[in-house]
Parts: sequence; C-alpha cells; structure tokens
Amino acid sequence: MVTYIIRRILMAIPLLIGITILSFAIVKMAPGGATTLLMDPNIKPADLEKFNEKYGLNDPIHIQYGKWLGNLAQGDFGTSLVKKGTPVSELILNRLPNTLLLMGVSALLAILISIPFGVLSATKPYSKLDYTVTFTSFLGLATPNFWLGLILIMFFSVKLGWFPTGGTQTLNEPFSIWDRLHHLVLPAFVLATADMAGLTRFTRTSMLEVVKQDYMRTARAKGFKQNKVVYKHGLRNGLIPVITIFGLMLPGFIGGSVIVESVFAWPGIGKLFIDSSFQRDYPVIMALTVISAVFVVIGNLLADILYAVFDPRIEY
Repeated sequence: MVTYIIRRILMAIPLLIGITILSFAIVKMAPGGATTLLMDPNIKPADLEKFNEKYGLNDPIHIQYGKWLGNLAQGDFGTSLVKKGTPVSELILNRLPNTLLLMGVSALLAILISIPFGVLSATKPYSKLDYTVTFTSFLGLATPNFWLGLILIMFFSVKLGWFPTGGTQTLNEPFSIWDRLHHLVLPAFVLATADMAGLTRFTRTSMLEVVKQDYMRTARAKGFKQNKVVYKHGLRNGLIPVITIFGLMLPGFIGGSVIVESVFAWPGIGKLFIDSSFQRDYPVIMALTVISAVFVVIGNLLADILYAVFDPRIEY
C-alpha cells in the first residue's frame, strides 16, 4: 500500500509542475497587467519603473517563473498587489477554514441523502419511488448552482425569513455554533445538489447490478430478510464504484464553491478567487490556482486508494 501511494504521488509531481507553468503563462498573458493596479494615467515613468522593479516585472519571463516557483516550493506565495504588504498565504489561511467547512458539510450531506435514496431506488426499480428519485436526480444535475442559490435566497430568506441571505455569522453577535450552522444550511445544500444527484444515479446503477448477483439470490434463499440481504451483503460491493466517484467529487466542490461563495457572500477561498480576479491580484490568483490543482490531485489519489482498499481484485 505504501509503495502504491508513493508511486501515485511521484506520478502527480510532473502534473503539478505542468499546471504551475500553464497557470503562470495564462496570468502573464492576461490583458492589462499588474501595472493597471496603479490606476493613474499620469504616473511618472520613474515611479512605474520602481513598481516593476519591486515586483520583478522587468525580469525575463522564465526568470520570473523560476523565482515564483522557488518561493512556492518554500511555502511563500508572495504578497498581495491589492492589499499591499499582506502575504498571500495569510489571506488564504484566513479564508480556507470557511471553505473546508462548507465543503465538508456539503460532502456529508450528499452522502447521507444520495446513498440511501440510490439503494431504495435500486431495490424497487421502475416503481413510483424509482421514477421520483430519477426525476429529482436529473433535475438536480440540470439546475445551475447560481440560479438555485438565488431562488432559495428569495424564498427562504427574503419571503419566509427562515435563513440569512449570506455571510458566516450574524453581525454584532457573538460566535455560536448554532448561528454558524444557520448560515451554513443554504450554501451547503446548494453546493451538494449536483453531487447528490450524481451519487444517487451511480448508487442506483451499481446496486442494480449487485442485486442480480448469485450470492444475493443465495442469501434470499437462505431466508434472510430483504434489508439484511441488501445492506449487509450487497451494499459493500455496490459502493465500490461509488467510493471512487466520491474521491473525484473533490474538484467539483472546489469549482462549485467559487460560485456558491459568491452568491451567499461566504468568505472562503472561492470568493477570494473571484475578488482577486476582478482586482487583478495576480499573486493571489496563481496561488489559488495551484492550491486548487493540489486538491484535484489529492481527490484523484484518494479515489485510487479507496478503490484499492475496498476492491480486493485490485493489486497494488
């Protein structure tokens, strides 16, 4: 197992280096440039030269990339161009817990809802329950996150007043777990919607194959109750492909958090990315791009490891 994990990590290193090259090149080719932050059409050439010299913008592109990659390897993401003097790592660390909380609750919500409904749908194929679950799943896959978020805000926040419209806590109120959860309900549900729909469909498809196996018929012939046959004998084998898909859900949560955090004003790294993009804060953009790529690689690595652990047919 250890050798397998190390091999997968070593395979991911060239991929991450390629992502850093691509991210750096795209940011450098973006229109405008860092000097647009000065917002002064009458700026003196000497002041512009000082700005370029301070941030190393006069160096050749490969020298700039080498310096940035060297600092990145030491955990130094540079300093923000907008919030002058503030380290990028500090901005990210202040926002990262909020994003991890949102992603964790969304993943838990997706698992707790999708797997039971997927199993029920598979055990009662072509029934009214199955058709309802299938229709709801396709509806969840087809609904954009931003549209669903706005609809839920308008109905549950504006009209009914059950939930806040955004943020992580009530203004001028002391921190409390209940208040944080109250603010978390809507964005977590919206972020989990597409993954709930996908997991439900995968669970149903996988369990439909399992319930037709010979060992399932043998268990029924021995007189075991239907619930015991399904959940004790069939669910473990049926969840093998679902576990793999769950590992690949991590990139989807990261991409979805950019939209959901913007709609609900949730102060996470997704909203930080959007704000930095509008403000042309290139060090923050590049740092968040690399961090997102690392999460994607970790998600794929987690999927491979879980698949190898739960499926004895896989050799390390």
